[in-house]
Amino acid sequence: MDLAGRVAIVTGAGGGLGRAHALMLARHGARVVVNDQQSEAAERVAAEIGAAGGEALAAPASVTDEAEVAAMVHAATMAWGGVDILVNNAGILRDRSFAKMDLADFRLVVEVHLMGAVLCSKAVWDQMRARRYGRIVMTTSSSGLYGNFGQANYGAAKMALVGLMQTLALEGEKYGVRVNCLAPTAATAMTDGVLAPDALARLAPEAVSPGLLALVGEDAPTRAILCAGAGHFAAANITLTEGAYVGRAADAGARVAAAWERVTDRRGEIVPAYGFTQAERELASAGFTAPTMATAR
Repeated sequence: MDLAGRVAIVTGAGGGLGRAHALMLARHGARVVVNDQQSEAAERVAAEIGAAGGEALAAPASVTDEAEVAAMVHAATMAWGGVDILVNNAGILRDRSFAKMDLADFRLVVEVHLMGAVLCSKAVWDQMRARRYGRIVMTTSSSGLYGNFGQANYGAAKMALVGLMQTLALEGEKYGVRVNCLAPTAATAMTDGVLAPDALARLAPEAVSPGLLALVGEDAPTRAILCAGAGHFAAANITLTEGAYVGRAADAGARVAAAWERVTDRRGEIVPAYGFTQAERELASAGFTAPTMATAR
């Protein structure tokens, strides 16, 4: 896990999980751009890395501000020649049941989590492709993967990040850019009050960061969703069942309902290599042989 010579940006790294990520990347030799909206927090973590013998640059910026993000990437490039690793970690919570949720809070959460990751990824994308090397990690959540009461905004944004990761991984593959998701469970300011104190004590952010290392190293996978917390690691997948063909008869709706057990039977399910796999399977079931998306590309 030697990251010597690599340059990493960690967003939202002024505390909590982002700080743990930044410190661990630095311990493994990476030069770290410590981003946070609060300049004092970013500078404090950068100084902490420096005091431990590492190299760090504080980069106060909002991930929702395109100009500030561009300036951050420019500063990293001018200082160290380019960006090899981007960890999209910045986020906020505005929890409330959907019935009581203010739409402004919904938009804000989506803006920070999803569009923040989009802006930061876009800012490094061209140079990573040109250099034929890059590692990008999106921070998703079990709230997006599986749902969580009171987190419709957060869950929607976090699942959107999985879709972003899936496509960027496909588009970046031939350029050596690998893109993954990390779904952490950690005791941070964002989870304070959500979990019981004794549970939070076991969920130190530092117990998640080893999983990040696996996603940014030379041998990193791509299109992985790694769930991490309390020192435990697991992979989540979005799967597709074999399903059932019912045709286009007038009673097709009733046939779908009647075949529900076959439609949802998980035996033989797959993890599609790309989104068009669904259409390929549907057309094949209908007796039509279409070129695969891989061939069409």
